[in-house]
Amino acid sequence: MPTIAVLLPCYNEEAAIAQTVAGFRAALPDATIYVYDNNSADRTVQVAREAGAVVRAERVQGKGAVVRRMFADVDADVYVMADGDATYDAASAPALVARLLDEQLDMVVGSRVHEAADAYRRGHRFGNAVLTGMLARLFGRSFTDILSGYRVFSRRFVKSYPALSTGFEIETDISVHALELRMPVAEVETPYFARPEGSASKLSTYGDGWRILRTILTLYRIERPLLFFAIIGAVFALLAVGLSIPLALTYAHTGLVPRFPTAIAATGLVILAALSVFAGLILDTVVRGRREVRRLAYLAHQAPSKEPSYDA
Repeated sequence: MPTIAVLLPCYNEEAAIAQTVAGFRAALPDATIYVYDNNSADRTVQVAREAGAVVRAERVQGKGAVVRRMFADVDADVYVMADGDATYDAASAPALVARLLDEQLDMVVGSRVHEAADAYRRGHRFGNAVLTGMLARLFGRSFTDILSGYRVFSRRFVKSYPALSTGFEIETDISVHALELRMPVAEVETPYFARPEGSASKLSTYGDGWRILRTILTLYRIERPLLFFAIIGAVFALLAVGLSIPLALTYAHTGLVPRFPTAIAATGLVILAALSVFAGLILDTVVRGRREVRRLAYLAHQAPSKEPSYDA
């Protein structure tokens, strides 16, 4: 069978990591379970080792940094990524893996179905819905749960993904990467549980929400530069028109242009509008070339299959 690696990024999860490792060990007995510790101050490392996981460390703080390290270091045919807080249903992992292999997909997202009222805070649920809707508007399609940390990847996704994000916006970045390259992906509903007693969330509703929103806007500027800068140019042009209308009316009645600073400002805004559009055109050409390179890097790896491609 294809080799499977379970990847669990952890930060201060002493209370939950043993339960998480045991759950994935029972669900995927042939998989290798990796726990990547991110400078925990508790006994996460010791507990994970005692539970039978392969424990490694990433010193650069942030979930994105941990994911980048995991994707670079671990070799497998299929990668199952979840959090180490026992909130994701390990028993659903075989179904996610089977879906990926049967349909030769590159990513299957475990869309969260909340099993307890306190499993997913209302603010986070609302923020997820807003960000999911924004992503669908900006990129044409989306997932129902772009912030889910429960995902199964093919080898060609993992080894062609640049992983540039550093924090909890990594899930958004992963989703956009799959959408931009038009990878075959799917979603499967999975239960989502409350954290066990003694485990505390590391998320900040407003702080991480703002970072994710900023990531979406930044990715939109990078991936859709023509429309992004065209909108900026249109704003400059509208301001120029608004300033020039009174000047035009005055000139029509008197033949004079009495407010030279306003005329100069309107002219400057028109120039800025034109420059914005030309910048968008140039960057759009650059983005197309960069997307072709990413696509070729993606196609350099085999599609997921039930036959092993990685020689362990």
